[in-house]
Amino acid sequence: MSWMLWWSLSLSASAIVIMAHGGSNVTYDSRSLVINGKHKIIFSGSIHYPRSTPQMWPYLISKARAGGLDAIDTYVFWNLHEPQQGQSDFSGRKDLVRFIREVHAQGLYVCLRIGPFIESEWTYGGLPFWLHDVPGIVFRSDNKPFKYHMKRYAKMIVKMLKAEKLYASQGGPIILSQIENEYGNVEAAFHEKGPPYVKWAAKMAVGLHTGVPWVMCKQDDAPDPVINTCNGLRCGETFSGPNSPRKPAMWTENWTSVYQTYGKETRSRSAEDIAFHAALFIAKGGSFVNYYMYHGGTNFGRTAAEYVPTSYYDQAPLDEYGKFCFNIKYLFYLIKDKFDFLSGCIGLLRQPKHGHLKELHAAIKLCRKPLLSRKGINFSLGQLQEAFAFERNSDECAAFLVNHDGRSNATVHFKGSSYKLPPKSISILPDCKTVAFNTAQVSTQYGTRVATRRHKFDSIEQWKEYKEYIPSFDESSLRANMLLEHMNTTKDSSDYLWYTFRFHQNSSNAHSVLTVNSLGHNLHAFVNGEFIGRSCFLGSAHGSHDNKSFTLQRSLPLKRGTNYVSLLSVMTGLPDAGAYLERRVAGLRRVTIQRQHELHDFTTYLWGYKVGLSGENIQLHRNNASAKAYWSRYASSSQPLTWYKTVFDAPAGNDPVALNLASMGKGEAWVNGRSIGRYWVSFLDSDGNPYQTRNHIPRSFLKPSGNLLVILEEETGNPLGISLGTMSITKVCGHVSISHPPPVISWQGENQINGTRKRKYGRRPKVQLRCPRGRKISSVLFSSFGTPSGDCETYAIGSCHASNSRATVEKACLGKERCSIPVSSKNFKGDPCPGIAKSLLVDAKCA
Repeated sequence: MSWMLWWSLSLSASAIVIMAHGGSNVTYDSRSLVINGKHKIIFSGSIHYPRSTPQMWPYLISKARAGGLDAIDTYVFWNLHEPQQGQSDFSGRKDLVRFIREVHAQGLYVCLRIGPFIESEWTYGGLPFWLHDVPGIVFRSDNKPFKYHMKRYAKMIVKMLKAEKLYASQGGPIILSQIENEYGNVEAAFHEKGPPYVKWAAKMAVGLHTGVPWVMCKQDDAPDPVINTCNGLRCGETFSGPNSPRKPAMWTENWTSVYQTYGKETRSRSAEDIAFHAALFIAKGGSFVNYYMYHGGTNFGRTAAEYVPTSYYDQAPLDEYGKFCFNIKYLFYLIKDKFDFLSGCIGLLRQPKHGHLKELHAAIKLCRKPLLSRKGINFSLGQLQEAFAFERNSDECAAFLVNHDGRSNATVHFKGSSYKLPPKSISILPDCKTVAFNTAQVSTQYGTRVATRRHKFDSIEQWKEYKEYIPSFDESSLRANMLLEHMNTTKDSSDYLWYTFRFHQNSSNAHSVLTVNSLGHNLHAFVNGEFIGRSCFLGSAHGSHDNKSFTLQRSLPLKRGTNYVSLLSVMTGLPDAGAYLERRVAGLRRVTIQRQHELHDFTTYLWGYKVGLSGENIQLHRNNASAKAYWSRYASSSQPLTWYKTVFDAPAGNDPVALNLASMGKGEAWVNGRSIGRYWVSFLDSDGNPYQTRNHIPRSFLKPSGNLLVILEEETGNPLGISLGTMSITKVCGHVSISHPPPVISWQGENQINGTRKRKYGRRPKVQLRCPRGRKISSVLFSSFGTPSGDCETYAIGSCHASNSRATVEKACLGKERCSIPVSSKNFKGDPCPGIAKSLLVDAKCA
């Protein structure tokens, strides 16, 4: 059974004014958060302000609201806001207050995860590296120096937000705060210093008097009144529950995908699986679900943790590119979901996740009163089937019918009626009679995102290059009779650290072998200023996320006399997880040269060091510095450690923009002085494919013309293969069944002030197709009313097929931005196979 559930959320401007001027009392009990005396079921989504741009925030938030969310969840990024001790920065993408105000303007709540340790695949877990140098510090433990700085930072954030009246108790949107992050994963490693730290952190947080509850995720021993919450893929199955009968069950991270690392295959998570586990958690008494991530965005600059790509959770309901919006007043965004053609915005949804979860939220909120009024009754419907029923009175009853069998359909009997449950699914009955939603039946259209090439950088005349200088021992100012640790030497000011030494050779020897053991992430080796193995990339080696230790072993071309060895250690992000983060080490660990039968160990030799690259030090990526530097004509030499630059015009329109770097190896890219992140195309997965080839360029980074593009290529990539493209949805597909025509439930969304709601039931199964704004359906690629096989990714005509399927759909849809095709035999001029359950599958092209 499949159907389309329509839900239109609306918030009046007057409601926003009321929220702005009247404070809210936020408490909790065993059932849920209680806001102004009313129990709440809350769906939240993680959107991290620095992983997008202020120009994108209004759209992202509006589409979260349109997806049925009640709240936006974000971390606070300590190392972003205090990169140097005592120096705060809340400008641009770091403007936390502006982001929270954007959320508030659209009538949503905010869940603020202060941390200050956040992990989040963010470099150093969000901790500023200067903490590493505080004498006697031990991160995240019962340690006086760490607790001092943690409390100072938390107080600073809370004080700033209080001053802006952003807590619910002041009339603002913040209803929940989090202290620490998944500390339960590492608590045992700190032995007797762990539990006292947990108690201290909880007491410190509560003592900040924010007027809203605090949570600790994955923290079974969270002290009262702090709520312990679950993170993971299946909290409805794995969460042991609150550690007190007075606390509600909350899920702070329902992962919408699995975060990626370089070298790993892309792993996603289906809309059906996300919906199943969210519904199961609610059925078992949960009242708060946060999707991590709802929009992942982009790890700009050097913010990604070790081996984490620039693209972050692109498979979330709102994809990496989000949407660009013009600068329009907040009130306008309150209505733009209804009048999107007015909005001056363009963006992409990850369908069917966004639409399927929207329908889930709609169905669950129809059950709100019985769900929140009493604990559900759980009973078996079969060996792998069960029911959760919530009955407030004779008129208010809701039920969740669960089929845990992942292979077979199940027919169950509930309250005198029979229900067919697809494999691994939950049917939601808001009135204990009618199925409003099934987690395995996706009726939302699918969308196919493609890149359209707008510009090729394939002309030699377009490019200029700057060859990075290879330093020698004689030019080093920092020296030591040992191998220095990488991170403590660079202080996170650069990914790069040069290790150099010199030694005397009495005769030429072609049989010398250099062996370097490293705990860095990459290593490039040069001898006498020349890269080892110029014809192919033999002078480099790298580790991986799972095995960070690696060895480079290469033949060494030595000359008679003094030889200079320069080894470039590279960090591709700092570590972000684990106990004793301050003790983690990186960089070279041992260096030897085998000369005939002699092994020479240079580990405790005299070394010279240089932090960063010369191009970094003169800031080649910036417009003014780039203009002053000496750039030569592109020479096609493919020398490692080369900077390239060119200029380009912005693509016409408002489609999201991406730089295709598939022809490159590893490095970083800047547009008009702003980093669009690292790239590592040469790190292939087991199938021989790179994880990421395109880097997002936010429209706000661009000028109409004369945009400066600077590339730092560590390896031997070919800039002539780089291209610029725009991202858009070019195909839309819908698949709806009428085996048992279900109801469509529509209503006006819940007003956060008075909770009013209107419901309407009807029977109108339809395939709904909609192209992105400005595009129309240009052709129908596939259409079958009957028993088509497959889904929106692969399909074929089945044994039952209405011959006029294509003509009927073309008549309804061609030349239109959106269309609706009723799924009924009447619409297709007759039943092609009476007595057989039928569906309609349509795949169409947008142009």
